Amino acid sequence: MRVFIMRHGEASFHADSDPARRLTERGVEQTADMTRRLREQSDGIEFVLVSPYVRAQQTLEVVRREFPLPSAVCIETFPALIPGGSPAPCADYLTVLAQQGIGSVLIVSHLPLVSYLVSELSQGSASLMFPTSAVACVELDAQTARGRFEWMMAPGI
Repeated sequence: MRVFIMRHGEASFHADSDPARRLTERGVEQTADMTRRLREQSDGIEFVLVSPYVRAQQTLEVVRREFPLPSAVCIETFPALIPGGSPAPCADYLTVLAQQGIGSVLIVSHLPLVSYLVSELSQGSASLMFPTSAVACVELDAQTARGRFEWMMAPGI
């Protein structure tokens, strides 16, 4: 299973709380650009896991505009995908999805969790710093629940 892990777009610091922070105009533009690049690197997305925070939900909205997802795609808000969340619940869920035959998953979340998740899935072989809107790809083997870091792309790179 291919797992695409995306950090939300650039967000404003002007909000009543961290979960309420919204994307900036630059965040929307960078996310749109990265989504177009992701579309070129992928054969499609079958399942989406997204943080409940506003900026991650808005990032997914931009992704859906730039990368039309089939109506059969399951989009699930996953409460553990918050900045201080543990990668273990998400990694466990991804293993289940892989065993169910899901071929590709997009995750939209936050630092530092996105970096920890790549490391967890690839058994520590990759520890990345994610600029906003960046995407990493990990190939996850359904039988062994072991992953291999494939690539990362970021705005301006």
